[in-house]
Amino acid sequence: MEALPRETIVDVLESRLREDILDGRHPAGSYLPPERQLADGYGVTRTTLKHAFGRLVQAGLLETRHGVGTRVRDFARLGGADLLPMLVRHDPRWIHEVFEVRRGIGALIAERAAARATAAQRRELAAALEAVRAAHTPDAVQLADVEVHRALARATGNRVYVLLTNTLFNAYLPVRAALRGPFTDAGAAHRRLAPVVDAVGSGDTAAARRAADAYLRDTERIMLEGLS
Repeated sequence: MEALPRETIVDVLESRLREDILDGRHPAGSYLPPERQLADGYGVTRTTLKHAFGRLVQAGLLETRHGVGTRVRDFARLGGADLLPMLVRHDPRWIHEVFEVRRGIGALIAERAAARATAAQRRELAAALEAVRAAHTPDAVQLADVEVHRALARATGNRVYVLLTNTLFNAYLPVRAALRGPFTDAGAAHRRLAPVVDAVGSGDTAAARRAADAYLRDTERIMLEGLS
C-alpha cells in the first residue's frame, strides 16, 4: 500500500487562494496586494507564496508581470475547458452544466460514429461493451463504460471529439465516487449502453443518436440522484 500524500503549506495556501479567487474575494482583472502584504496576511513566507502563485498561474487563474504585479485572470472570458475539474471541485453545481454539454456532444458523437466507423472500430466497440458486462466492481464498470465512450469518439474519425470526450470525463473526476449509481450493476449498465453500440455497429445514424440521447439522459438522472 502507498502512503497517503500529506498536504504541504504550499498546498494549503494554493487551495485558500484558489477559493478566494473563485468566490470573488479577488475579482477578475484586479491586482493582488503586494507579495509582502499578502504573505503576512496569510502567515506564510514570500517563497511559499511564490510557489502557490506559480501553481495558480499554471492553472490559468493568475498572471504575473515582472515589475507590475500579479493579476487575477478573467478565466470566465479567457479560460478553457481544462478549468472544469477545478470549477466542479469548487462548486458541484457546475456538474449540471457539464451534463448538458455531455448530452449534446454524446448524441452527436454516436451519430458521427455510426456514419464513419470502420469494421475494426466496430469490433473495438463490441469488445469495449463486453468489458462493461464483465467488470466485477462498480468502479471497474464505470471505467469500462468510459472506454466505450472513448472508442465511440475515436470511431468518428475526428480527434477533436476525442479531446472533448476526455475533457468531459476529466470534469467528473472531483465527484466521480458520487456518480457510480448507473454502474453498481454490470448487467444493467451493459443493457443501457448496448443499443448505442448496436446502432453504431449497424450504421444507423438516427438510431444511434436516439439511443445515445436516451442513455445519456437515463444515466444523468441516476447520477444526479446520487449527488443529491
